[in-house]
Amino acid sequence: MEMLTPADRSARGAPGAAGRSPTDASTTDEPLLRLRGISKHFGAVQALYNVDLDLPRGQVTALCGDNGAGKSVLTRTIAGIHQPDSGEIYWEGRPIHIRSPRDSASLGIETVYQDLALADNLDIVQNMFLGRERLTRGLFLNEDSMERAASETLASLHVTTVRSIRQPVSTLSGGQRQAVAVAKAVMWNSKLVMLDEPTAALGVAQTRMVLDLVKRLKEHGLAVMIISHNLNDVFEVADRIAVLHLGRMVAQDVASAFDRQSVVDYMTTGQSTRAVGASDANSRRD
Repeated sequence: MEMLTPADRSARGAPGAAGRSPTDASTTDEPLLRLRGISKHFGAVQALYNVDLDLPRGQVTALCGDNGAGKSVLTRTIAGIHQPDSGEIYWEGRPIHIRSPRDSASLGIETVYQDLALADNLDIVQNMFLGRERLTRGLFLNEDSMERAASETLASLHVTTVRSIRQPVSTLSGGQRQAVAVAKAVMWNSKLVMLDEPTAALGVAQTRMVLDLVKRLKEHGLAVMIISHNLNDVFEVADRIAVLHLGRMVAQDVASAFDRQSVVDYMTTGQSTRAVGASDANSRRD
């Protein structure tokens, strides 16, 4: 798959971290990704039951749920690691089949898992291009090109706290590591970025850095799905909230349809009687 820098995207009108404006993203009501009736079982264990989920462009969707609710299975299904037993997946309005992580990446779906999958012994540039290195004449690493692309991507996301793009990842703080992992994801013409517990085990300042980064992804017109147990983080960045309970999507609506207690209710019991003041948080309950 062709790698586009932020400058390339802007010049060529390609979607990605710097190639799609929020105005462009809002010209259609069709969600970037739609899941309908997704079910998945592992032997006798039913992990997902007829799950519906919409992930719109230019919005942050928080996926909430207690441990064992099915969040990881749903994320890995979108990422192509698991294939659903039934249901339909629509990408930009078209029905598709995601059979592998390569299929997912080719669509523009990138996942930043909680372990970040960064190599501590490599520097920032090497990590951002790991497995996708640029070559000159097919033989030699094009270090200058990779450095420019890494710098432009980090700058487009306002990541300014790293001392050098050539410093080893092992020297970075937790927030800086998360920023590098996200920058690595959005380099590759991404349209949807999924973040698994991006602020887990981070301090206050590092959490602020990551939340600001999530907001910038949204401003660039990407669809973002953030998986988090931290409801303070959820209500700060999310435009929409979806709640899984024991493998079922029990609520999905704009964030203003919920308060913290109603989200906790849905996560722990699968239902809530609290009326918060928005539209149809209960309308998609199975």
